[in-house]
Amino acid sequence: MSYELTIEPLGQVIEVEEEQTLLDAALRAGIWLPHACGHGLCGTCKVQVSEGEVDLGEASPFALMDMERSEGKALACCAVPQSDLIIEVDIDEDPDAKVIPLRDFEATVESIVELTPTIRGIFLRVDNAEIAFQAGQYINLYVPGVAEPRAFSIASAPSQSNLIELNVRKVPGGAVTTWLHEALETGQKLTFSGPLGRFFTRHSDPNPVIFIAGGSGLSSPKSMILELLEAGDPRPITLFHGARNRDELYYVELFEQLAREHAQFRYLPVLSDEPDNSNWAGERGFAHEAAERTYADGFHNHKAYLCGPPPMIEASIRSLIRGRLFERDIHMEKFISAADAANQATRSPLFRNI
Repeated sequence: MSYELTIEPLGQVIEVEEEQTLLDAALRAGIWLPHACGHGLCGTCKVQVSEGEVDLGEASPFALMDMERSEGKALACCAVPQSDLIIEVDIDEDPDAKVIPLRDFEATVESIVELTPTIRGIFLRVDNAEIAFQAGQYINLYVPGVAEPRAFSIASAPSQSNLIELNVRKVPGGAVTTWLHEALETGQKLTFSGPLGRFFTRHSDPNPVIFIAGGSGLSSPKSMILELLEAGDPRPITLFHGARNRDELYYVELFEQLAREHAQFRYLPVLSDEPDNSNWAGERGFAHEAAERTYADGFHNHKAYLCGPPPMIEASIRSLIRGRLFERDIHMEKFISAADAANQATRSPLFRNI
């Protein structure tokens, strides 16, 4: 059995299966709704149900308060229909966003590369299909024995539409990342869904581009930079990649080669915990500090893309705002975990809406 869902103000009408969430139905129809965690924890996907009935599912009482429930609000990632519906959604139009429906894929692990002592490069060959995506987007990966998928950014360029690269950091105590580091082997089959996310390059904006990445947060910037350079984009591009020490830096040779081949690209690795007596001659400290030194006159008239641990993102936002870059020109990707929601770290306190 299915129900009819009308999404306002778009006026789009789609079908939703009986046990399907509103968010999943919309994404599979190629309609983007605001969302982040996907598990009822953050409240980003809040919608107003103006007609019809829904089952609210496992929406967190912190993300969807009792008063909001009584007012007819729901979380699209949890809510399933119980009748035909009309919902109202706050959607920002973006001229650079592409309409790419969410799909399910099966892939074979083609190769595994130890990028650093804690980060693995996992290359998935998509079986009998190609996946379209925008550089910067992510997939939901399913692993054996774990009910809920985990989100991983795509590190490869969209031009490699049947080979997906993931950079996976081993999280202490993390069941999924531990399995991917210790049990995954080449030749195994994995399933994933994608693409997801609104982290992508604004190609229509002519301003120079700054990327600030930390650790395995390099995944999305790598994909975005490759896409820009492959397209011959003439804008100046600067990448700041922060890591603790040289052992935790990766793809150094790739980015150094790209910098030699493309005059508009600049690569600045930054180490925060490299021994003082080492022969490291590059930037030291944190990535946002190196960005402040490099752009001593400010960041105005730039586009900035941030990807990495929440503390790095928060520090980078502060630096960029102090350097006169406005919210509209700062883009970031932040995945929300249960721990994040418990600590109310669902979005930057500096921004009204991310």
